Amino acid sequence: MSAFRGSVPLTDRWDHFDLTRVDGVTTVTLNRPDRLNALTFEAYADLRDLLLELPHRDDTSVLVLRGEGRAFCSGGDVDEIIGRTLEMAPDELLSFTRMTGEVIRAMRECPIPVIAGIQGMAAGAGAVLALASDFRVVARSARFAFLFTRVGLSGADMGAAYLLPRMVGLGNATRILMLGDTVESDEAERIGLVSELVEDHELDAAVDRLAERLAKGPSFAYAQTKALVSRELDMSLSGAIELEAMTQALLMRGEDYAEFHAAFTGRRTPQWKGR
Repeated sequence: MSAFRGSVPLTDRWDHFDLTRVDGVTTVTLNRPDRLNALTFEAYADLRDLLLELPHRDDTSVLVLRGEGRAFCSGGDVDEIIGRTLEMAPDELLSFTRMTGEVIRAMRECPIPVIAGIQGMAAGAGAVLALASDFRVVARSARFAFLFTRVGLSGADMGAAYLLPRMVGLGNATRILMLGDTVESDEAERIGLVSELVEDHELDAAVDRLAERLAKGPSFAYAQTKALVSRELDMSLSGAIELEAMTQALLMRGEDYAEFHAAFTGRRTPQWKGR
């Protein structure tokens, strides 16, 4: 556990998704398969709070996001969210939209690698959750749909207009966000939205394989890599080079760097400590 904790205890139970922890891998499974794992206000809040809490735990090296049943996540629940937002005052609406954005910001700022294992539909907010993950392991059956304009809202939601052009290019992002059309898995792979495309029956094994690899790897190095990939998106080249130089100098004083050298000279596998 982090040494820098105050009075608030870590959370033992999460009510709005299933959570398991095994060998450094925390798996969050959205568990409303009858609604294609549509998100509720409470699920958004739990995701935000979990992501903010994970860096303070010592039991998680990798976070995996999954959906139960035949879909990853169909986005916000039409009845529970859209219906209720029609009755909200402007200040309440802003609080809600800020909360959904905080989930994505927390995903990108969390120093832990995030894997989305995607089958079936990833739509609306579900598509943005996949987009904000560090890795997207995608089944052949998967489909992405950034549906926000289809319900009369801006396609720029939850950071999608920031993240998607940087991943698939401005032209592809404009088409996808403005028209809201479904992107099949083959096209998603072609334009760079997919980290690994697998057959449906191989999805679980592929997700587990990547999660195990990351969990056993040099977690401090992974955390710094993720941080710099995000922060350098808006930096000048000279600023990015200086930040990378400072980061590498820091890591060169770490135990994992020394462990690599000891393992290399001793002709053995490194035993990473995450320091």
